[in-house]
Amino acid sequence: MSQILFIRHGPTAWNEAGRIQGRTDVPLSEAGEKEVASWRLVPPYAQWRCFCSPLKRAQDTAVLLGLEAPGMVSALQEMQWGTWEGHTLKTLREIDPEAFIRNEDRGLDFRPPGGESPRDVRARLSKWISGLADDDLPAVAVSHKGLLRAALSLATDWDMAEDPPEKLRDHCAHLYRVENGTLAVEQLNITLKPS
Repeated sequence: MSQILFIRHGPTAWNEAGRIQGRTDVPLSEAGEKEVASWRLVPPYAQWRCFCSPLKRAQDTAVLLGLEAPGMVSALQEMQWGTWEGHTLKTLREIDPEAFIRNEDRGLDFRPPGGESPRDVRARLSKWISGLADDDLPAVAVSHKGLLRAALSLATDWDMAEDPPEKLRDHCAHLYRVENGTLAVEQLNITLKPS
């Protein structure tokens, strides 16, 4: 048994504007860089191996956290939002409210045009976790909101059609046990802000 600590990247200008980023490689904003620079990883997490999404906002977050030589893992990338990247949820809901609600009600099978479903994201995350060797863990994984939601779904069987079993707060880390290639919640919402 070992552990993975998941951390979402810091804020970007698109986060601040409510725009969907997906795989669009948006860097941290100046405010986001300052925010992440104020975060602290307490021992033992700061000494753990680091895996990171190859998107710049995640890489920059890992560097600002002082994590050594993050290994880039494509499985940790954000959900692909296809033609909806760059839009806001508000705008998308206004285009065809009923169709959007029907899609949202599909939970794990929600799919933007030309994009991935949360089930797809969960499958690629599960495959990566199953392939980790004993010496890969414990580890910190710097990624994205969609990946954090996929991890919670894997660990709790949350179908994403309803509210999550526990809200994943921003500026926090989320600790899971890895048992036989699966995830189990150990502690959610570990604050990264110094007290």
